[in-house]
Amino acid sequence: MPLSSPAARKELHLRQVEVRGYQREDGLWDIEGRLVDTKTYGFDNFDRGRIEAGQPIHQMMLRLTLDDELTIIDAEAVTEESPYHVCKAVGPNFARLKGIRIGAGWRRQVQAAVGGAEGCTHLVELLGPMATTAYQTIWPVVARKREAAGQTWKSKPKTIDTCHAYASDGPVVKRLWPEFYTGS
Repeated sequence: MPLSSPAARKELHLRQVEVRGYQREDGLWDIEGRLVDTKTYGFDNFDRGRIEAGQPIHQMMLRLTLDDELTIIDAEAVTEESPYHVCKAVGPNFARLKGIRIGAGWRRQVQAAVGGAEGCTHLVELLGPMATTAYQTIWPVVARKREAAGQTWKSKPKTIDTCHAYASDGPVVKRLWPEFYTGS
C-alpha cells in the first residue's frame, strides 16, 4: 500500500543513499556507502562558487571492512563534494572506527570516535544504513555456514528482539529459534 496522496508541492532537495555489501575473497566483508545531496535550483556558495541545479552539494563515500563477527577491521571515508573545503580533511578520522563491533552500543561508540567536530554529520548518518546492510550481507552467509556444519546456537541470536518480526515471543522466532522462543 503506497503513501497517501501528498498536498501540492515542489521538490527542492534530493538525498540519495546507496549501500552495497560485498564478500571478499580473503574471508572479510566490505560494506560501501555513498551519499549524494542535490538541489533542484542553483545557488552561490562561498567556497565553491556557483553550484547549479543537480550538481552534488555533498558526495561522500565510506567503506567498512568487517569480519564475520561484524567487527570493523578497516574504515575509509572520502568526501568528493561538500559546501566547504575543510570538509575533506575529516576523512582520515573515520579510521578510528577500527575495532568497533556493530551491535549493542554501536551508536555510542561511533559518536565517541567520530561524532561532533571529529567527524561529519552526513558520514555518521550513513553509518546507520551501512550497519543494517552489514547484517543483511554477512548474517545469512554465516548462518548458512553454521547450519551446514551442524552447529547449534550457543547463545541467543543477535537479531532476536531487534524488531517486531524478530520479537522473542513471536512466530518468526518460534519457527527459526524455538530454543529462544519466550511466548506461551
